[in-house]
Amino acid sequence: MGNLLYVIAVILVIGWAIGFFAYGASGLIHILLVIAIIAVLLRLIRRTA
Repeated sequence: MGNLLYVIAVILVIGWAIGFFAYGASGLIHILLVIAIIAVLLRLIRRTA
């Protein structure tokens, strides 16, 4: 399950980067970035705990 979260986070960050540079900054793109960051932080917290 942890690996799946990490893969989803990476996909969301890539999607955010593509969307940000291709279509300009919109609200949905920033929401994707926040979700990706939260997923990465949860993975780091669970790995160290």
